[in-house]
Amino acid sequence: MQANQPSRSTSNSALFDDTLPWYAKMRREAPVFYDAEQQTWFVFRYENVKQVFANWQMFSSKVPQPPEQTDFTQSLNLVDPPKHRSLRTLVAKVFTARRVEALAPRMRLIVDKLLDRVQDQGQMDFVRDFAVPLPVVVIAEILGVPIERHADFKHWSDGVVNKDLTASRELGDYFRELIQQRSGKPSNDLVSDLIAAHEDGETLSAQELVDFCIVLLVAGNETTTNMLANAIVCLHESPSAYKRLQNEPALLHSAIEEVLRYRSPVQSIFRFTKVDTQVGDQTIPAGQLVNLCVGSANRDETKFERADEFVIDRDPNEHVAFGNGIHFCLGAPLARLEAAIGLRAVLERLPNLRVDPTATLERVSPVFDLHGFKSLPVLF
Repeated sequence: MQANQPSRSTSNSALFDDTLPWYAKMRREAPVFYDAEQQTWFVFRYENVKQVFANWQMFSSKVPQPPEQTDFTQSLNLVDPPKHRSLRTLVAKVFTARRVEALAPRMRLIVDKLLDRVQDQGQMDFVRDFAVPLPVVVIAEILGVPIERHADFKHWSDGVVNKDLTASRELGDYFRELIQQRSGKPSNDLVSDLIAAHEDGETLSAQELVDFCIVLLVAGNETTTNMLANAIVCLHESPSAYKRLQNEPALLHSAIEEVLRYRSPVQSIFRFTKVDTQVGDQTIPAGQLVNLCVGSANRDETKFERADEFVIDRDPNEHVAFGNGIHFCLGAPLARLEAAIGLRAVLERLPNLRVDPTATLERVSPVFDLHGFKSLPVLF
């Protein structure tokens, strides 16, 4: 039996997402479901998704990788305690909230520069001209990557997301070279600080350094790009919310949280069962791949009132767009800050912003994990 996932190629002119009815059907009829063809268990309800996130003892983050893959196997999101604890402690000493907040002035300059290029045109591709370059430039600068390599960064990041092992190897090789340079000649960047970081006599190994750089680039780049574009689509689909946000700018932060819930950039996260375990009314054997359908959990009507509405001032909003438990996304503060600074400037500087009604919006990837758009033509 298959999960009968709907087609995920092109949205129609009304921006209808054909995944949502499937999520609702599965929450009602098969909330914990085994797809024999994919050899994967799917978990759709909020309470079950959160249960799996919280229980790392039974649900491992060490998801099997292709045997030929060496990079991106020791990253924070693919290891369990005690290794995860020591890695996160080391990284958190360097990638701090203070460091993220200190980036705000530079982010504003980058945002203004991007908008200066398009403000007088009355139109742009929001993804190409804004949502892609903003996080790429920010993360590249954090890591100490020169500007001439920013295009390579985007290419490699997309390749990693689409399971392109060549792109993954090229990205890993680049970071190995950068780490070697910084080991001999430290600079004022995150890579240099990670190399120098110690905790109880421990340091990050060369592979752990490479993998953290990869996960920061890929997660921070793809997630933020999709979050920014999804925000514009949400406001386009909800004119009353858009008007209210224009009149009440203080609602921006709650609006961002609702975008994360309503159109979650990451739609699914995987775990691997260590032992036989019960989820809902199903027993999942040991050694099974489990797909946590984050996008479905965030639309669960038993957790969220008016779950299929974009409620700009939703409070509380306990979405799981950034995961939950020990693997809660370390880069969440960075993504939220970029979204807040970027969207505030867009709303202020591009009046009457709207999605081009003649545009056909194509999903960012056929991969089920992600939700966003390849391009987003807008008028203003």
